Amino acid sequence: MIHSVYSNKDVFLRELVSNASDALDKLRLEALRDDTLDADVSDLHIEIEADKEARTLTVRDNGIGMSYDEVGQLIGTIANSGTAKFLQELREAKDDAGAEGLIGQFGVGFYSGFMVADEMTLVTRRAGEAQGTRWSSRGEGTYTLETVDDAPQGTSVTLHLKPADSEDALHDYTSPWKIREIVKRYSDFITWPVKLVPAPGEDGEAPEPETLNSMKALWARSREEVSDDEYHELYKHISHDWRDPLETIRLQAEGTFEYQALLFLPAHAPHDLFTQNYRRGVQLYVKRVFIMDDCEALLPPYLRFVKGVVDAADLSLNVSREILQQDRHIQLMQRRLTKKVLSSVKELMTGSPEKYADFWREFGAVLKEGLVTDADNRDAILAVSSFATTASEDEPVTLKTYVERMKDGQDAVYYMTGESRQSIENSPHMEAFRDRGIEVLLLTDAVDEVWADAVGEFDGKPLRSVAKGDIDLGTDGDGKSEEEREQQSAAYEELLGWMKEQLGEEVKDVRLSSRLTVSPACVVSDTDGMTPALEQMYRAMGQEVPATKRILELNPDHALVKGLNEAYTQREDRTELVETAELLHGLAVLAEGGQPKEPARFVKLMADRLERTL
Repeated sequence: MIHSVYSNKDVFLRELVSNASDALDKLRLEALRDDTLDADVSDLHIEIEADKEARTLTVRDNGIGMSYDEVGQLIGTIANSGTAKFLQELREAKDDAGAEGLIGQFGVGFYSGFMVADEMTLVTRRAGEAQGTRWSSRGEGTYTLETVDDAPQGTSVTLHLKPADSEDALHDYTSPWKIREIVKRYSDFITWPVKLVPAPGEDGEAPEPETLNSMKALWARSREEVSDDEYHELYKHISHDWRDPLETIRLQAEGTFEYQALLFLPAHAPHDLFTQNYRRGVQLYVKRVFIMDDCEALLPPYLRFVKGVVDAADLSLNVSREILQQDRHIQLMQRRLTKKVLSSVKELMTGSPEKYADFWREFGAVLKEGLVTDADNRDAILAVSSFATTASEDEPVTLKTYVERMKDGQDAVYYMTGESRQSIENSPHMEAFRDRGIEVLLLTDAVDEVWADAVGEFDGKPLRSVAKGDIDLGTDGDGKSEEEREQQSAAYEELLGWMKEQLGEEVKDVRLSSRLTVSPACVVSDTDGMTPALEQMYRAMGQEVPATKRILELNPDHALVKGLNEAYTQREDRTELVETAELLHGLAVLAEGGQPKEPARFVKLMADRLERTL
C-alpha cells in the first residue's frame, strides 16, 4: 500500500519529523493549560540518530507522547477513517496525484517509514504517566503491543532499514549528509530544533549534536527571504496535503494590535470537506508559541478550506476556544483575514483565470455558503462568484457579466436550480427562455437553493427563478397580439376552474403558462414559495416543513391541452377527463424530476390510457 501512494522515499523522514514537531507543540500547549502536569518542558527538541553498522535510523522527541490506548488507536490502525475505506479510495484514485492526495486525508504518514525499513519500532510514554508502550511491526498486516517501564517521556521511532543491496535502498539514510539534505529541504521551518546525534568518535565520546534546521518562522521573514518551495513545504506540514497549494497569502497587521498571517488556498478539496467532523481552522500562535491547531474563530465556516498560520502579538498564552470566540481582537482578525482571502480570490479571477477556474471548481460550492451566512461580505463574495449559464457550455460567468449582456427590456436576472445542467436544460420551465434567447443561470449546488432567495437582487436587478411565480416575457417571440392572448385566456377560463376543483388536493391553482412552448404542462412554485428541493433539504436537516401546494400551468398551444379543452366544452360526462387532468399533472411533476403523490395510481392510469389507444 505504501509503495502505491508514495513516489519519493525521502519524505518518510519529513513525516516522522513533522509528527515529532506536532508532539512538541501539544506538550507545550498542555503545559500552559495544566499547571499540575508532571512533564519536563525545559529543552524540547527532536533528535535523529543513525547507526550505520546496525542499519537503524531513530527519530525521537520529548513531546506529549502516547498512552497504551492511544498507540493502539492511532498507530495500530491506518487513521481514524479506517483501513478499509482508505484502501477502497486508493483503488478508486484515477491517477498518481489523486492517490498521493489521499495520504494526507487519512493521516498515514507514519507508515511511510516502511518504504525504507523492514521493521519499525515505536517506544513512547505520555507526559504525566509512569508507564510506557512499545509497538513494533514488519509492515505485513500485524503488530505487537506491550507495556514497558523504562520509556522516557515522548516518542522514539526506530526504523530497521532494508539491506543496502536491496532494490528499495536507493539512498543510504544512515549517511549524515543525506539526513542534513532531507531536513534542510523539508523541515527547515520547524520551530523546534532538529538535532543530528553524531556517532561516537574513536575515543568513545560523541561530539555535540548538530542542529540541522534554522527554526525561522516563515511568516516572520520577508517575502524576499523565502522561496515558493519553502512556503509549499510549510503548507504540506500543516495541512497534510501532498500537493502544492494553489495560492499563498501573506498578511501583516501593525498598529494597536499586531499579528502576522500566512494562509494557503489548497489546489484540491479534501474528501471530507462537507462532513460534520471536518477539522477546520488555521493554526494559532502567540509570539511564536503554538496555541491551537485548528482555531475555528479566525475564519468563518465558508472559508473552512483555508489552511495556514496566524501569529498574534497581544493575546494571552493561556486561552481557550470559548475565550477566543468572545475576544474582540480575534473578531477583528477574522474580519481582516476574511477580506484578505476574498480579495486574493478576486486577484486570481482577474490575474490568473486558470487558477481561479481550478479554485472555483473545487471550492465554489463552499464559498457560496457565505452568501447566506455573511451579509457583511455578501457583495465581495458575489464579486468572486461565477455561474454556469445557458449562453456558454464551458465558461461560467459573473453576475456582472450577465447583467452587462442582458437583453433590452429584460428587468431580472433569471436562474434555475436543479441536480445537473442537463436536467435543468431539459426542464419545461426553460422553453420560452430558450426560444427567445434569454440567458439563464444554471445552479446545480445544494446551497444554490438557499442563497438565491437570501441575496434577492444584484446591481438593482431582482433574481428571479424561472420555476417560481408568474413569468411575463412580453409578447415578443410568441407571435400573439394582446387581443389574441385575452381571447385565449377567456376560452380556457372554465377548464382552468374545473381542473383546479378536480386537483384541489394537489395544486394551489391552475393557469395558462407563458413559459411553455413545447411541453403541455409544468408545475411552478409561488414567487415567495419553497421549491421541492429546498423543502427536502430542510427535512433532511430535521426541520419540520409543511407541504406546499404548487401551481399547475398549461400550454394553451399544445395539442393535448387544446383537445382537453374541446372535450371539456363538448362532453357532459367528464369522468374520463378527470383521469386526463390527473395524468397531465403527473406528467408535469415527472418532467421536473419529482414523482406523483400516488405513483401506483399514476402508472395504472397511464397503462389503461395507452391500452385504449392500441
